[in-house]
Amino acid sequence: MKILGVSGSPIKNSNTDRALKLALESSGLETEFIKLKDYTIAPCQACLGCIETNKCVIEDDGILMAEKARKADALIIAGFTPYSSLDARTKAFIERLYPLRHTHGYMAGKPGGAVITCAVPADNEMLPPACDFGVNAVKFYMMEEGMEFVGEVRVKGNVPCIKCGHGDECKMSAVKMLHGPEATVSSVRVETFEDQPEAVEAAIKLGKDIADRLKSK
Repeated sequence: MKILGVSGSPIKNSNTDRALKLALESSGLETEFIKLKDYTIAPCQACLGCIETNKCVIEDDGILMAEKARKADALIIAGFTPYSSLDARTKAFIERLYPLRHTHGYMAGKPGGAVITCAVPADNEMLPPACDFGVNAVKFYMMEEGMEFVGEVRVKGNVPCIKCGHGDECKMSAVKMLHGPEATVSSVRVETFEDQPEAVEAAIKLGKDIADRLKSK
């Protein structure tokens, strides 16, 4: 039994990557970690050229990714939420799994989960529920493919404004947008996955729960 984990985070060894890797490791099963930044994957063209072959007509790495997903027994999709929606790499990956549904439903019945990193504080009612949007993008894909959505991991992330060098004086700074007008780069905590007990626990649980589903089949 094998679990495929796919991360859309472009940052090397990011919070998203580490949360996903912990979930995979916690399963105790064979796993494979994929970082989408290392591949070229265009979004679906909605051409329906995949109906008879279950293979996309776009000749890039999306074909390889779909084949890996088809062969895997379970799938964990990890991404982040720029502009309060699922990032483009992760969304393109999901779209390119569309050829697997025709006639055969290759993903149906497989357990899966989501790992989503978002910088918008969950208690900020003035901003969009970014994490909800990210989780639901993965959850609804799995639902529509007949997969079993086992669970989710929500990781607190960081906005680029913390590192850009202008986070305090820029009028568009997300530091102040997210944390209030008095917030500064130095006053805002840099979020690290390992320092978030709830997220760590959720990642371990997700891996174990997916393993339990696979072993019970």
